[in-house]
Amino acid sequence: MVTQITRGIKISVLTSFEGTYFKNYKIHFAFSYKITIENHSKDSVQLMSRHWEIFDALNNLELVDGEGVVGKKPVLKPGESHTYSSGCLLSSPFGAMRGYFNMINFTSTRSFRVIVPSFKLSAPFALN
Repeated sequence: MVTQITRGIKISVLTSFEGTYFKNYKIHFAFSYKITIENHSKDSVQLMSRHWEIFDALNNLELVDGEGVVGKKPVLKPGESHTYSSGCLLSSPFGAMRGYFNMINFTSTRSFRVIVPSFKLSAPFALN
């Protein structure tokens, strides 16, 4: 598990290999990830949007930006957490993701960025 704390917001990431799939006559490697966002700050916050950089071993880069996470913009009071699962397809059995969440602090009404640390995506059959 990979974890990081930014301005009192703890991000934890757990990944899993889900299998291989053929799409558009090409093999793809499917990965899932579970992210837990914990509010260790003194203020209520809301996740507004996300930014991902998804890399594979073939040097391909995919950028993903969007509102919320899996259709939600969770509000976290101090001590609360939110967990969600999502996934991605890679063209190789190895890769990585990193990114950030744009959040709003309800006390100060200021936006801030919470870093999602780089986490590896790897198919177990490809490991030595």
